[in-house]
Amino acid sequence: MVEYRSPRLLASLPRRLGDELRPRIGHTTAAMIREVQRVVPAYGLPLKGLFGQVLFESVEQAVLHYVDCIGNPEAPRERWIQLYRSRGRLEFLQGRNLDALQDSATIGARVAWRAMYPGVEAVGAGADLVAVAAEAVFAYVDELCATAAEGYQEAKAEAENTLRTRRRKLLEDIVGGTPANLGELAKSAEWDLPKTAALVALESRREDAAFPFELLGAGVLADFDDAEPYLLTASPETALAPLETRLNGWRAAISPTVPLADAPAALRTARRALRLTGHDDPGTLLWCRDHLATLWLLAEDFLASELTKQTLDPFAALSEKQRERLSDTLLAWLETRGGAPEIAKRLDVHPQTVRNRLRQLEELFGDRMEDPDDRLGMHLALRAQRLTRENPHDRNGPAR
Repeated sequence: MVEYRSPRLLASLPRRLGDELRPRIGHTTAAMIREVQRVVPAYGLPLKGLFGQVLFESVEQAVLHYVDCIGNPEAPRERWIQLYRSRGRLEFLQGRNLDALQDSATIGARVAWRAMYPGVEAVGAGADLVAVAAEAVFAYVDELCATAAEGYQEAKAEAENTLRTRRRKLLEDIVGGTPANLGELAKSAEWDLPKTAALVALESRREDAAFPFELLGAGVLADFDDAEPYLLTASPETALAPLETRLNGWRAAISPTVPLADAPAALRTARRALRLTGHDDPGTLLWCRDHLATLWLLAEDFLASELTKQTLDPFAALSEKQRERLSDTLLAWLETRGGAPEIAKRLDVHPQTVRNRLRQLEELFGDRMEDPDDRLGMHLALRAQRLTRENPHDRNGPAR
């Protein structure tokens, strides 16, 4: 909020000073415009059309309001405030920055003081009055700049909010599997539509964990309003590298890079990866490409359960301890196809124990242990079973 000091300073000046300066408004306005155009490149355009009209009106109204406030504590300033807020908004919309505005105001203040000083002398002002008049000029200019800056920031925030809204809509359409008019949406969101991208599932492990948004580049789309926040980036290695050591209590799982049409499946994969590694410390990046076999095996709990029922049905009548021992032995045999000594070494048991277990397995499964299709089914079911045991927190079904 701008603190306006100049009205009090100007009101303390004698009204006759305002009467003396009023005839000089046109001359002062013209001198300020000439100097601003000469020194500030952003305002060096020909004084034509809307540009010329706005520049002239802005300078003239600044001088006029200054003079109106001299010796007048009741001078209204609401219209003046609205005018310069709107001028600030216009600066943003026309692509200029606040530096140009600040420079032009500072230069204008110097010119205005030189142009008005003869009027100050004409009323016989003493040193104290001259000091107050000068202080009022520069306080007034500071307030003008601050007021315009408010309008500039308002317009900038509105534009950024609009852009964020469009980018979020674009992201929702991509991950929602509704790719119609993506090109038009991307254009309105000022985002270059890639052919492929990676989805990044995010999870905060601490309530006070603040995500480092400032490290995300403009090419990253993000949705942090979703119950399960996520990102999309066409260049995961480059875009996510700054996060490697700055996740601050967050975890991130990055899907493989896929065509945009596969974005929904990629996001489900990344979210499943977070669930499968729920015991990992926060602050880590998990690349799904390094765990594809595991993610595929556990992609659908229902199918894994059905496969287990069909291929490992002989275990159904056994106790949990018996199932676990024989499952470990069967998996070791399937993975090594070795003899009892090799399997025993892997399981850290006596070879005779392995021989006894293998005989039990032959009694339970019979010829199925020699059938390639049955062996594949058993192998997949046992691997899924082991992964589920190692990740007990992933019992809530597949990721959305």
